[in-house]
Amino acid sequence: MRFKCTFKTEKISIAYHMMFVSMIKEALKEEDEEYLNKLYFFGDKYNKKSKNFTFSVYLRDYKINGYEIKINDSVDLNISSPDVEFMMKLYNGILKKKSFSYKKIYNMDKMRISMQPEKHISKGKVCFKTLSPIFLKDKNGKSVSTESDEYSREFNYIQNKILENYRGYGLRENLEFIPVLMEKKVVKEEISKFKKISGKDVYCVESYSGIFKLCGDVKDLNDIYMLGVGFRRSQGFGMIEVV
Repeated sequence: MRFKCTFKTEKISIAYHMMFVSMIKEALKEEDEEYLNKLYFFGDKYNKKSKNFTFSVYLRDYKINGYEIKINDSVDLNISSPDVEFMMKLYNGILKKKSFSYKKIYNMDKMRISMQPEKHISKGKVCFKTLSPIFLKDKNGKSVSTESDEYSREFNYIQNKILENYRGYGLRENLEFIPVLMEKKVVKEEISKFKKISGKDVYCVESYSGIFKLCGDVKDLNDIYMLGVGFRRSQGFGMIEVV
């Protein structure tokens, strides 16, 4: 399932990813607080298990002004997941809310929400474009470049884990990642734990955007299309669309 929600707002933080994570949590809480707690917490600890969704943010007519982005038009939030229960709870939660607030500074008024068409993959080779940048890291937590020899190995590793978490088993066959037109993109994130340790307001994530080909099992490709790729999908990374 996929849907898009359009908001009206005057400004957002340049590190807006966690703002939209907060919005998603607020909508889930509005619909089913017990479900929200189950998804994000394990007892009294944060649930680190990967989430079965991804999202992207599209800004219409904007201007960057220091640590903020002035929005002259509107903001689109696109969400994708094969998990019907999650999507329906989130959709209903957003419907119930007229506006969302973040840190008592940023406010977004809901304009409209609509389901989006999905494409069915029938071949084992597909060309994708990123709707939000892909973040891939190695076992040491270091970002991996699409030009690196280890990119394919790390890509297969994380996609196997993502699929295993969602459907109970991983990849049916190894994936071949072929970059077509990819470029580096540094994304700024505002993470409270990082701020406490470093004293810095934002954390820079080296990621990659553009067009790539993916070869593999058709069932795997369809599930990957809906779940997204790479790390931090539930924080606004790795949403893709069939070209």
